[in-house]
Amino acid sequence: MQLMVKYMLSITALSKQFGQHQILTKLHLEIAEGEVFGLLGPNGAGKTTLIRIIMGLIKPDGGDVLLFGKYRPGSIEARRLIGYMPQQHSVYPGLSVLENVLFFGRMYRMQDADLHQRAVDILQMVELEHRKNDLVANLSGGMIRRVMLATALVHRPRLLILDEPTAGVDPLLRIKFWDWFANMVESGTSIIVTTHNISEAERCRNVVFLRNGQKLEQGTPQELMSSYHADNLEAAFVEATRSRAGNENNGALS
Repeated sequence: MQLMVKYMLSITALSKQFGQHQILTKLHLEIAEGEVFGLLGPNGAGKTTLIRIIMGLIKPDGGDVLLFGKYRPGSIEARRLIGYMPQQHSVYPGLSVLENVLFFGRMYRMQDADLHQRAVDILQMVELEHRKNDLVANLSGGMIRRVMLATALVHRPRLLILDEPTAGVDPLLRIKFWDWFANMVESGTSIIVTTHNISEAERCRNVVFLRNGQKLEQGTPQELMSSYHADNLEAAFVEATRSRAGNENNGALS
């Protein structure tokens, strides 16, 4: 008996254009619950646009997006289920670490009794409980990234979207971040992550290769490397790109 897969995200024929530039072209994608899913692709591949559509910040020109089988992007229900950590700093330097976490929790209308305990717990998880009263302006870059992660998690999202979450952090902290991500998945949170770090991408359960707004390939890192006889995901991506370009050229000549 085959088990039914529960999809966290279902994307059908998604398209988006800005001016004369086609950013996404009839993209199809399904992401299962309970995993870390990687979006891999160069700048201009459509990753950020895709994330913004999933979050309901912009509307597609065509196609459909469904979260957890029933929610549309931008709906109140969907927004409460999503936590987002952008690449750019998104916390308030004039507030303390704790004040930032509390502020974001109140944005999600968390009750104060629950919020304060949750803030304590989440700051312990990211190892910042000893700096909770310090202004964010006085923290290092790596600590600020940890504050951002805490604010994205405070309302217990079912889906966590991470845009280059370890950009600019040292190797030891990068390892900690990915250990935290693994623990989150164990506790029921699904994660979508964009990264240019190939070693990080290989820790994802599944990845998709995006190029020019189109899906080249999707699968586990091991499946993709095996399919293209590659030693790493970067080489697999290059081969997938070459293969797609060759098929397009053959089609143009036929």
